[in-house]
Amino acid sequence: MPKAVILLSGGLDSATCLAMARSQGYDCYALSFDYGQRHTCELQAAKDIAKTIGVEKHIIVNIDLRLWGGSALTDDIEVPDVNKNFNEIPVTYVPARNLIFLSFAIGWSEVLEARDIFIGVNSVDYSCYPDCRPQFIDAFRNAARLGTKADDEGWEFNIHAPLQYLTKSEIIQTGIELGVDYSMTITCYNPDDNGLACGKCDSCYLRQKGFSDAKIPDPTRYQK
Repeated sequence: MPKAVILLSGGLDSATCLAMARSQGYDCYALSFDYGQRHTCELQAAKDIAKTIGVEKHIIVNIDLRLWGGSALTDDIEVPDVNKNFNEIPVTYVPARNLIFLSFAIGWSEVLEARDIFIGVNSVDYSCYPDCRPQFIDAFRNAARLGTKADDEGWEFNIHAPLQYLTKSEIIQTGIELGVDYSMTITCYNPDDNGLACGKCDSCYLRQKGFSDAKIPDPTRYQK
């Protein structure tokens, strides 16, 4: 079976990506990050998801993006309530986060001799996030080849973004078909210490809308 590294945040999208990779016959290696985010309950969710869906190994990398902040997720910036203007970069954008995460994934893939990496980026809901756009993924694929032994040996990495053009409801429907338990996932930008979602942020709004559009009961645990 071919090996694949899957970026696993503990959220809805990455859990679906992991399930898709498993269904396609990959031996899955999950990679999560404790990057100084304002909440770490998503890391426990990532552990639970990795165990439930099944991976060969799950690594949590410690890096501290709070050193420079610049995001409501890594700095003393208030997480705003939902802003349905998804045409501007919000304060919850973490500068270069996916670029950093994918670089780690490439390094581990080289050691594993894996050619495939899965990331749950989406340009339908998050077109305002520059590191979720198709042109970024395409550019990174080329950079990964040039920056590793792949170029000398005549092969390249496959950066899979299977959710890129799916709506949130389509992502949820796909995951349900693959047996994903979404009650285990945490998507909220500002959950409490018990992992209860705020129900007010952009991420909660998109998640709620996704379940509503898919006509599937929302299993998310929300704060009262």
